[in-house]
Amino acid sequence: MSLNTGSVLNTGLPQRFADRMGQLLGPDFPQRLCLAVSGGGDSMAMLHLAAGWARVYGISLQVATVDHGLREASAAEAAMVAAEAQGLGLPHETLRWQGWDGRGNLQNEARQARRVLLRQAAGGAPVVMAHTQNDQAETVLMRLARGSGVDGLAGMSDDATAGGMRILRPLLTETRAALRHYVTTLKIPFVDDPSNDDTEYARVRMRALIGTEGLDTATLAATAAHMARARDVLQALARNAARDLSRPDATAPGAVVWDRDGFAALGAETQLRLAAAAVMAVTAATYRPRLEPLLEAVNRAMSGGAAVLAGAIIVPRRGRLFIAREPMAVGNAVDVAGPACLWDTGWRLEGHDINGLTVRALGEAGLGLIPDKPQSRAPRHILASLPAVWAGATLVAFAPLGFGAPHSIIPPGSGEELTLARLAH
Repeated sequence: MSLNTGSVLNTGLPQRFADRMGQLLGPDFPQRLCLAVSGGGDSMAMLHLAAGWARVYGISLQVATVDHGLREASAAEAAMVAAEAQGLGLPHETLRWQGWDGRGNLQNEARQARRVLLRQAAGGAPVVMAHTQNDQAETVLMRLARGSGVDGLAGMSDDATAGGMRILRPLLTETRAALRHYVTTLKIPFVDDPSNDDTEYARVRMRALIGTEGLDTATLAATAAHMARARDVLQALARNAARDLSRPDATAPGAVVWDRDGFAALGAETQLRLAAAAVMAVTAATYRPRLEPLLEAVNRAMSGGAAVLAGAIIVPRRGRLFIAREPMAVGNAVDVAGPACLWDTGWRLEGHDINGLTVRALGEAGLGLIPDKPQSRAPRHILASLPAVWAGATLVAFAPLGFGAPHSIIPPGSGEELTLARLAH
């Protein structure tokens, strides 16, 4: 379908879309983008807007539709998107979810599955989604109902990274009505998902509140923008604090180590941001720990006790605060076939003398097998979570304390650098 005719083009929507894409991606545009198109009015508008924009800039587009298989009409809707993409000269792929096993929250499970499928289909390219100002307003209301803080009330970002996938939302300031006008005027086909009117879902119930008691879409979206600015300031403070507090320790590779007194002097909000980022860094987690357990763990550590949280352990010792993998949460044993192997969240062990042996966490039992332990700042809990080389029940080597067969261990990244990376988003 041609995008060169129709009075709708005079509304400025195509130009606003182009301007926003330029702000998000320029000046060095990627060669390829993946469009997540469900078949709804918003995503079909995005499909046509992106097709016209990409032709001008010579960018390849790939269209992907996730078929969750939860409704009889979903396959036909995916086929409709495929046909429209073909008409625009764009490749299309239908991504099929194997279905819900009946456990957990259906919408959450579907959303997580959608993210995984889109990341795989995109193959490293940014994924463009059609979230609108209305979606932003509904998100803010939902998070307000859950008691979210500044980060939650900042809503969705127009440029975010989640699960290793870059997500762009160029329509986040556009209303659903404007996009519906666009597709209707240009006679672009689209479908209305009946679940959008099903009050069983929290988002639908929140949508019904908009327009009452001054809760209009624009005001809620403006609130998200205010909170996003506040979040950015708080994140910057936390990044500066993380750099100032950093005290790397060679006997605790991969761990985050901070000056304890310096951490104690920080405001509570900064402490929580730092602790959450550090836990996510050492566990390779996608999502931030929940507030109440996080607060409890920080308070316990600052009172002198070890605290376990979301697969991590926080331990104070000798003026330092150590955050590392929890010994009970690390990966299973790995047999070494060759001079190197990968373990747990991406640790790499290298050495010719470890070929044919097994890598697993040192544990408390392993600590007891190391005679004449050298002086180490790292607490026993932290050492116990690190990778050691075993032959059955015999401890062969443990590099952090220089014990046994020569080999090296390389963590997935510096704990400090990974924490700063988490604080950058």
